[in-house]
Amino acid sequence: MVKLYCMSILYKGQTNATCLKAAYDLQGFSFFQRGSVQEFMAFVSKTITERTISASRQSVKEGEYMCHVYVRRDNLAGVVISDHEYPSRVSHTLITKVLDEFSQVVPASSWPEITERDVSFSQLNVYLAKYQNPQEADAMTKIQSDLDETKIILHNTIEAVLERGERLDDLVAKSEGLSIQSKAFYKTARKTNSCCTFG
Repeated sequence: MVKLYCMSILYKGQTNATCLKAAYDLQGFSFFQRGSVQEFMAFVSKTITERTISASRQSVKEGEYMCHVYVRRDNLAGVVISDHEYPSRVSHTLITKVLDEFSQVVPASSWPEITERDVSFSQLNVYLAKYQNPQEADAMTKIQSDLDETKIILHNTIEAVLERGERLDDLVAKSEGLSIQSKAFYKTARKTNSCCTFG
């Protein structure tokens, strides 16, 4: 079963990225894992956005997940986290469509200041549900088959996206966005290489 887990919209500032809106579908995870998995997906979305230059796209393989990111010239960014079966092209087309709609609803002047609580953009949940089936997106992909000529850079691990000398373990340890439970969950998942192999 092809799966989309997460879609998020972020603003890439000078030093860090801020999440403006996110939607998750974590029904495939046990109830007790969902909080930690959601925190990790938010953490990874922020991390790869911060390490993607403006006006570029990347797809990053990480364990059983694919993280697709697009940072526009205006530093509005979108991230889709899916399984390997979900077509990359559909993910990137979906990101483009979502960012276009978001920028029509939420004025660019507010992006640097607003927080997720301030943003009303319920379409994100609708898209996450609607495009679980990539065939649903076929028509949309055909319409945008020219998917602006930006090349999609593919990386085999998240480490390939990090800056030289950076380690994912260190970023996790320093992160203020991850709870103690999630950090412990990450360490356990690393050891057992199970469920959440972000890293």
